[in-house]
Amino acid sequence: MVNKLSLLEGFPKERLSEGDIVEFGEAARLARQWVLTMTTAANSGHPAGSLSGMEIYLVTYAVSSLRPYNADSLDRDFVVISHGHTSPGAYAALAYYGFFSPEELLGNFRRAGSPFEGHVERGCPGIDWGTGNLGQGLAAGVGFALAMKARGAKNHVYVLMGDGEQVKGQVAEARRIANKEKLGSITAIIDYNHIQISGRVEEIMPADIAALWKADGWLVYECDGHDVDAIYRALRGAVFDRRPSVVLCHTLMGKGVSFMEGSPEFHGKAATKDLYIKAMEELGGSPGLLETALAARRGPLPKKRRIPSPAVEIDTGKARTYAAGEKLDNRSAFGNALVDVGSLNYGKEGRTPILVFDCDLAGSVKTEEFAKRCPDWFIEAGIQEHATATASGAASCAGAVSCFADFGVFGLGEAYNQQRLNDINGANLKLFLTHVGLDVGEDGATHQCIDYVGLLRNAFGWKLVVPADPNQTDRVVRWALSTGGNVCVAMGRSKVPVIVRKDGSPFFADDYTFRYGATELLRDGSDGAILAMGTMVYRAVEAWEKLRASGYSLKVYSVSCPLELDDSALADAAKTGLVVTYEDHHVRSGMGSLVAFRLAEMGITPPVFKALGVHRYGDSGVAPEVLSAMGLSVEHLVEAIGELMVQG
Repeated sequence: MVNKLSLLEGFPKERLSEGDIVEFGEAARLARQWVLTMTTAANSGHPAGSLSGMEIYLVTYAVSSLRPYNADSLDRDFVVISHGHTSPGAYAALAYYGFFSPEELLGNFRRAGSPFEGHVERGCPGIDWGTGNLGQGLAAGVGFALAMKARGAKNHVYVLMGDGEQVKGQVAEARRIANKEKLGSITAIIDYNHIQISGRVEEIMPADIAALWKADGWLVYECDGHDVDAIYRALRGAVFDRRPSVVLCHTLMGKGVSFMEGSPEFHGKAATKDLYIKAMEELGGSPGLLETALAARRGPLPKKRRIPSPAVEIDTGKARTYAAGEKLDNRSAFGNALVDVGSLNYGKEGRTPILVFDCDLAGSVKTEEFAKRCPDWFIEAGIQEHATATASGAASCAGAVSCFADFGVFGLGEAYNQQRLNDINGANLKLFLTHVGLDVGEDGATHQCIDYVGLLRNAFGWKLVVPADPNQTDRVVRWALSTGGNVCVAMGRSKVPVIVRKDGSPFFADDYTFRYGATELLRDGSDGAILAMGTMVYRAVEAWEKLRASGYSLKVYSVSCPLELDDSALADAAKTGLVVTYEDHHVRSGMGSLVAFRLAEMGITPPVFKALGVHRYGDSGVAPEVLSAMGLSVEHLVEAIGELMVQG
């Protein structure tokens, strides 16, 4: 649909003309009809909030540079909808601006397989971030703005929000990051209708919303959220002030439909057919539109948008090789590789910026040197993991290679929902987790991340790599930075020896290339097989030496990709008749359980199978003592295999 409102991109005038105001009025009336029709046809949805925000949606999309022809490009404005349940309002505005036809929309809202889902998702043209879990959108907008800043882009980010979500902690985290980073390219717009699902905002959780934003350094504008000229002028001021700014739009819940106005009843409930007819009469629409929509629900499904991954142009350099006999913690090998790659690309024309996000742990996660070498690419977000996880994920979709380095319990355990949403949004985040497993022994149970495999196995798109030594870590880091999709690299804290071949040469060295899903055979044998992960790999090799001295011949495998197991390696291991998995991870959700599950799927049942892992929360002590107390020392592994040999 072609309309004059599209000519308002970039605020070409100080205020709207009478003609603009009339056209916005007609657009809002028509879009409200579409909101009612799609929700009643679906018999579900959130119509009232969509109605209160209709003028906000229409003005925001009009002034932004987001258009149907550039929705897959990075060179335009971004629009994030944080209160994703108001999707009918967003879809109606997008239909008005020609992203898809109203006919396509009205009959397919909340229909299985349709791009018009109950909460906004990126599969719908014009939607930049999938939300619904309230409080996420501002952090996503911050991520987009940070990527734009790193790329030198002059575009703007608009974040549309609800008033009920303003008390959520992640919103405050995101506000502070935006202020600290001086993100003048971001504007938040709040639909301040005073109603959320359980009643009035002031009764459910009182908050001085304007004061909260001011306290975190944002400029605050206020306007009538149904006066399109007032919205336009407030947004114009917020964009041109080049400061993080918020516009509080005072609106009426259910605006335009008498029985919905000012009532929480229709926050999440569609109108019945009788009420729909009444509402359409009030809006000057034809109730017959509902029958057209219901007929369309039985027709062919529109296709979801395919979301392209941004192109990455970086030089990953030459891998480092650590010598046999050398000991180094994998996190330091990660830090070294990150510095190598950062230094090769920082300030180089045409290179993709590499943004590294930190939550007050740069010294521990080994990103300090990167911060010194590439200061404009380092984002210190403070102790604010939830917003950082979302912001880093969004930045990865806006033209940056985005890295979030954190302790496992914080970057994944604490921010699991945010990492789940990064998966749903098809992000390209590189999550580098340190201090995983029992290797952070002294810090005790609260800091021992023994569930990271279990958490990520619940996701459908995340890749997970648990490298065995510094050489493999180096190569994995360079691979992760240049590959698409969400990748988690999990590392312990302690120094580990370089894994060597039987001839004493480094195993993961010059002739080794990391391949996701590969399982590496480190030692051969015929009496059984040990499948080890991460910092337990070198211990498994030590056990192999002890077992060989006792006359036993075993295979030792390094399993670095527990979510993508190597079937040929599993089958080869099972042929020995004895399979032992060895990890400092929760025994019921880690690599061992995945190996057992995959063997069962393959129809392979080794006569003897034993999973050694963490069976309770760990103690506070040095890592070897904690492992011993958990029954996971080298001696325990040797003893367990000896007993299994006798039983077998």
